Amino acid sequence: MTGIVGLFQEFVNLMDPAILLVLFSATLLGVIIGALPGLSATMGIALLTGLTYKFPIEYTFAILMGVYVGAIYGGSMSAILLNIPGTASAAATALEGNPLAKKGMAETAIKVTRAASIVGTFIGVVALATIAPPLAKVALMFTSPEYFMLALFGVLICGSIVTMDIPLKGWIGGVIGLLIAMIGMDKIDGASRFDFGLVELMGGISMVPAMIGFYAIPEVIKAFAKSSDDIEIGKAKDVVKQNIPIWGTVFKNIRLVVQSALIGLGIGSLPGVGEDVAAWVGYDAAKKTSKHPEKFGTGSLEGAIAPEVSNNSAIGGAMIPMLTLAVPGSPPAAVLLGALMIHNVRPGPMIMRDNPGFINYIAALLFLAVLALWIAGILLAKPMSMILKVPTVYLMPIVSVLSIVGAFAISNNPFDIIIALVFGVLGYLLDKMKYSPAPIVLGIILGPMIDENFRRALMVSKGDPSIFFTQPISLFFFVIICLTIFKNLSSSSKKSKKINLSE
Repeated sequence: MTGIVGLFQEFVNLMDPAILLVLFSATLLGVIIGALPGLSATMGIALLTGLTYKFPIEYTFAILMGVYVGAIYGGSMSAILLNIPGTASAAATALEGNPLAKKGMAETAIKVTRAASIVGTFIGVVALATIAPPLAKVALMFTSPEYFMLALFGVLICGSIVTMDIPLKGWIGGVIGLLIAMIGMDKIDGASRFDFGLVELMGGISMVPAMIGFYAIPEVIKAFAKSSDDIEIGKAKDVVKQNIPIWGTVFKNIRLVVQSALIGLGIGSLPGVGEDVAAWVGYDAAKKTSKHPEKFGTGSLEGAIAPEVSNNSAIGGAMIPMLTLAVPGSPPAAVLLGALMIHNVRPGPMIMRDNPGFINYIAALLFLAVLALWIAGILLAKPMSMILKVPTVYLMPIVSVLSIVGAFAISNNPFDIIIALVFGVLGYLLDKMKYSPAPIVLGIILGPMIDENFRRALMVSKGDPSIFFTQPISLFFFVIICLTIFKNLSSSSKKSKKINLSE
């Protein structure tokens, strides 16, 4: 009970109006950062870490945690409203959130996912305060073979759940993403790969310009390619009354919320994996355990709830290895680790001795940030849903400008604008062929993890591939991968037989 009592004491200590106001303001700022294409939680925390260098520590981390939580959720708002994920972890949310918005349920989707995330994040907070050391020990069991299999599993399930016709298209998309991730300097041998003699490509393809290219630019092209009779996004149906009980819907899906929270917590606690994979695994698990899997892809509240709960609870999970092992669980947590160092807080196994209440302090801040986000969600849901009423002729030029600025702002490199535009045209052509951008983007994100851990494992085993099948965790993921491939191939063959019989 020590962890729970300590957590309660930190809640009491944080009941300072000035701290709460700072936390709420930072959370709102985080929502804006996450919703804008090209900005991210990592960028927001990095910028504010320098600006808050001389602030008192209680205000500094109120600001940084507020921006972290707000940005992760902010990405889902643009994903739901415009099918343009503001952050990579919101890509899974777009699969169900945008169809819900087109049905006139944008406000409901925003409010329900926010309320469900509160429950899920509370589970992550309790876990952070009570079982951080044991979970950190599990994370220590992951070595190169386990990380390779986990990343491969992430790309595979993403490819298999986003395709409406055959899983092969999703897997091809994942391979395209992995090939794009191979561009640039090899981090192990230092050799340059697939740069075609261009110095600009030696550093590789940045994730943000690629994501803008595959998500935002095709939406702009599609909007202006429509006929004049269908020129307004505002034509999204408004026949659904926004009177669905928010908390009633959440507790009706409490099993799904708990399931998604545990998935996010577990995956978030793995060093370097982060919220992106957690969202996809949560979505995949929701689809497999749903009583109505046929509704997925057409606007399912279950499908919108699961990834949002998973990526929010993954924030608490990412704090676990960062605080107990000094190994960040996600890119934003890596920047937070630097902020801790600046303020003379030394994460690691000795943190419970040197700063005994700091884990509970971060856990309490995390949950208060989510409560602030719930209030922000209530305030912003209706105004943000009005975006659907803005005619395309006015909205899409704004999206275009934000996309270009976002691609440039990540590293102030004009070449990133070219990358975004090239991938935008490629994304539009792939969309015409019914290829989803989600596995491509996830392949780009997880490509370095797959490449480096595969090669590192073979270096350790001196070229013996059995290293991937002789360790229990790695073998477990391998079996799951094989079962997933077999299940999807058999289901797609059944579909093709039915089509042939009908013809």
